[in-house]
Amino acid sequence: MYLGDQATTLKRMAYGKMSGSNLRVLAVSSGKGGVGKTNFVANLAYALSKRGKKVLVVDADLGLNNIDILLGLAPQKHIGHVLAGESNVEDIILRGPADIHILPAGDGLQELTQLQSEKKMLLMDELDRVSQGYDFLIFDTGAGVSTNVTYFCSAAHETILIATTEPTSLTDVYALMKILHTKHAQKHFRMVINSVSSEREAQGVYRNLTAVTDRFLKDISVEYLGYILQDPNVPKAVRQQKAFLELYPFSKFSGCLNELAEKISKEKPSPLSGEGDQPYFWRSAFQVQ
Repeated sequence: MYLGDQATTLKRMAYGKMSGSNLRVLAVSSGKGGVGKTNFVANLAYALSKRGKKVLVVDADLGLNNIDILLGLAPQKHIGHVLAGESNVEDIILRGPADIHILPAGDGLQELTQLQSEKKMLLMDELDRVSQGYDFLIFDTGAGVSTNVTYFCSAAHETILIATTEPTSLTDVYALMKILHTKHAQKHFRMVINSVSSEREAQGVYRNLTAVTDRFLKDISVEYLGYILQDPNVPKAVRQQKAFLELYPFSKFSGCLNELAEKISKEKPSPLSGEGDQPYFWRSAFQVQ
């Protein structure tokens, strides 16, 4: 279902943008808060940047800034200024460790938590405009299954889901996949199991989850992307507001993150099936949320 003739016109205008680009747009989500999603995003971006990739992280938990705080950054402007027409994206981008670029979300701005369609299109148009210079654009979505969360997931090229061994984490990530499948026709997800004691434990969690999805969501595929081992130093890095990989580069946690970053960095962008040369951002920008 589309927004009518205006949307059709805008969609045609969007064709051709970013064609031939190697940009990969990733959405990282979880369904549940407190599973280490933002920490994963910050350190994945750090590891990719260390591998020579140019990375822009968008704090897509709009209205609640997270990643800039995690990395000890102090933004003067945020996405709200862009949506209000007061700033361009270039004006608000922060430079983090390893020269990762960060687009801050703003803090305590309730009007950003439920964006109207025209605001979403404005933001995506701005991101489309500045994305040419990047290898990766990563959406760090909010927790839950709000329309903002599902919007950014459905607009991205790939959706990476973070889960832990907690039953509530698995229940919530399943609920998110179900919504993205039934309402946004997403069929492929990539899974990272966080904070485990071993790879064996991670694979057990993955098998339990896919046993449910295979039974009740038959048209989707869930790919096991990797795992991250528990590390008692994670809270220390958070308190110091530093990237974990920067403080503890030789830890098992860092080894897991680096393996994931190495795998992701070597993959080639895959075309969106059935979308022709339609840019990633416009895949669902015209669907009623």
